[in-house]
Amino acid sequence: MNHHHHPHEHQSQPQSPYIEFQHVHKSFGERTVLDDVSFYANPGETLCILGRSGVGKSVSLHHIMGFLKPDSGRVIVAFEDITDYAEQELERIRKKVTMVFQNGALFDSLTVGENVAFPLRERRDLEENQIFQIVDGLLDMVGVKPMRDMLPSDLSTGMKRSVAIARALAAQPECILYDEPTTMVDPLMATLLGDLIQKLKLQLKLTSVVVTHDMRLAKKLADRIVFLHEARAVFFGTAKQMEESDDPIVQQFLELDRLIIPGKDEPPAMHV
Repeated sequence: MNHHHHPHEHQSQPQSPYIEFQHVHKSFGERTVLDDVSFYANPGETLCILGRSGVGKSVSLHHIMGFLKPDSGRVIVAFEDITDYAEQELERIRKKVTMVFQNGALFDSLTVGENVAFPLRERRDLEENQIFQIVDGLLDMVGVKPMRDMLPSDLSTGMKRSVAIARALAAQPECILYDEPTTMVDPLMATLLGDLIQKLKLQLKLTSVVVTHDMRLAKKLADRIVFLHEARAVFFGTAKQMEESDDPIVQQFLELDRLIIPGKDEPPAMHV
């Protein structure tokens, strides 16, 4: 699998973004949740949408999926302007871009293995033994292979999330959206999930968007960060640029973030 030795065909042209928000505005009644928000992610990059618990981050993901439409501005996904797309066209886009919800959104009555097999069965072109092999490979990749025959109710939150990621991968997307992947899991599981998201990017060249309020996770994963504060994108750039930013709002966020775990170093990354 030495694909990466070949020179890139598109190296000369500037890359066009895989996902882009162009001056997106969104309000629910009186409440503005996105106010002139612009950012982008190139193919194969990880974009972190960072900010305190508030509604703008998840709302951004729902715009990328086409569940919500902007009041004004444009939304580009999979290199296409999806702003005015009807449901049928959005379904085509959703074959390329898939979302991992916080609760995992697994089918409770199906085993872990059958949950992951679900997108494969929908394709109708695979033999049973092929499905079995792919499911095993995906469960192995996300580190939950021993749980194949368990039900989601037997799993911890973090394990459920790993299974949900495996199921998302079964659909062979180009891009995965993660909604707060490390919230409500213990620090070790949070590290493992972060490592997993990084591994998928490197091995499968996936584009990813990670919504989080965890600066450590953003630093570890992000090629680019958009920082949302009171409905506006107050910062867009790399993690390093964010740390060097003299914007008082950005600095206050970073300060608070440093206070949360005083002096504790990250545990060494586990190799999954």
